[in-house]
Amino acid sequence: MSDLYLKLVNTPVGKSAAQSLGLPSPNPLKRLKRVDQPYIEGDVLVGAGSGAKAVATVGATLGASPANVFHATGLDTLDESSKVGNKAEALDVTVELNGKFSALVFDATGLKTPQELRALYDFFHPTIRKLAANGRILVIGQDPQTCRKAPQAAAQQSLEGFVRAMGKEIGKKGATANLIWMAPNAENQLDSSVRFFLSPRSAYVSGQFVRIGKADTAKATNPVAPLAGKVALVTGASRGIGASIAETLSRDGATVIGLDIPQALEDLKTVTDAIKGKALACDITDEKAPKLIADFIAKETGGVDFVVHNAGITRDKTLGNMPEHFWDMTIAVNLTAEELIDEELMHRSLLKENGRIVCISSISGIAGNFGQTNYSCAKSGVIGYVEAMSKQLKDGITINAIAPGFIETQMTAAMPFTIREAGRRMNSLSQGGQPIDVAEAIAWYCNPASAGVTGNVVRVCGQSLIGK
Repeated sequence: MSDLYLKLVNTPVGKSAAQSLGLPSPNPLKRLKRVDQPYIEGDVLVGAGSGAKAVATVGATLGASPANVFHATGLDTLDESSKVGNKAEALDVTVELNGKFSALVFDATGLKTPQELRALYDFFHPTIRKLAANGRILVIGQDPQTCRKAPQAAAQQSLEGFVRAMGKEIGKKGATANLIWMAPNAENQLDSSVRFFLSPRSAYVSGQFVRIGKADTAKATNPVAPLAGKVALVTGASRGIGASIAETLSRDGATVIGLDIPQALEDLKTVTDAIKGKALACDITDEKAPKLIADFIAKETGGVDFVVHNAGITRDKTLGNMPEHFWDMTIAVNLTAEELIDEELMHRSLLKENGRIVCISSISGIAGNFGQTNYSCAKSGVIGYVEAMSKQLKDGITINAIAPGFIETQMTAAMPFTIREAGRRMNSLSQGGQPIDVAEAIAWYCNPASAGVTGNVVRVCGQSLIGK
């Protein structure tokens, strides 16, 4: 559904009226226009604190883009910024800066004490006002869970609060801020995540952190079709977010098996026929569903590389008024079915080596929601499932989750006007997301170069003002 307010406040008259009334004036988000589009363009400024471990790797990734790369100078706390590489031009941040930056990237991996956090201020204070509309801020730190000393853990944990707050300060211009926490010696796993967070693909992802662990170096892929030769199973694929996931994975080269309930078969076939995929009609709550799905995969493709658990339902009632079938059905679809399908596929070795499992949680599973005890319970359970399974999976298989916020779908279009408008504005970007925003994040998880990304729950919510 079209956001008329967003269109209005981006006209001269509407913008003036919004400013005079103190209303939000969200900036339209720039999303990916074509698959061969560079992930970052324009001017990018890189900074690094003492003991930086990732800056050279970041420099190599940026060097593969058409961006003009600069490194911060002028302050002792930023001396190691020059490690970004010889192709980067020095830029003194203590003098007046001209122009705008498409991205500001800071390597904080070497910060060992709270006092060393001063480097963040020294880098961002003179540059934050120079961030362009739809710009990107990316901070890279060391996972606090891997820090041996308390002051180091405190300094690294501080990055989360810093990035979340910064995301709220820059959201009005359509800009985002995110954090990568990497394990020691995991620099070779940064590339796909740096590209994602600096690109238009992450337009509705802000205030988030992702943990990256060590993994084998990924083989080079075709940047236009990184999923070529792969097979994906997408549940709930007949419309909305599910259809967008199927289309996006296909765009990136994968063959898609779309699954939905028998009643939605006609819509499902419309989606899968358009992307030359395969349609499977199945009620995932049926006790025979896991075997039926596994049999179909074994016959049609011999296995899958990606399993995307997108199917979900809501059955809203306050707990005291909720009939038991509302509870049972919501838990079965949103949580239990995922576990049973995964178990069957892995038992029969149909999920291939280096496979990806992606589950869809929700902001409701993080913050709770009135009248959704059943849904919030199930979606919170998804987070627990992902975190536990990430420690058990072998053969290079990863598992992650996406927690969407307000996404423009047929479901949100049916909301009462006032509730819909409140949902759209209750985030740092002051607008709703699109199904493609969820799909792009899933494509990043599925990328072969994302082998070190597992056990994460990333919110695609424009940094919702509720929850964490």
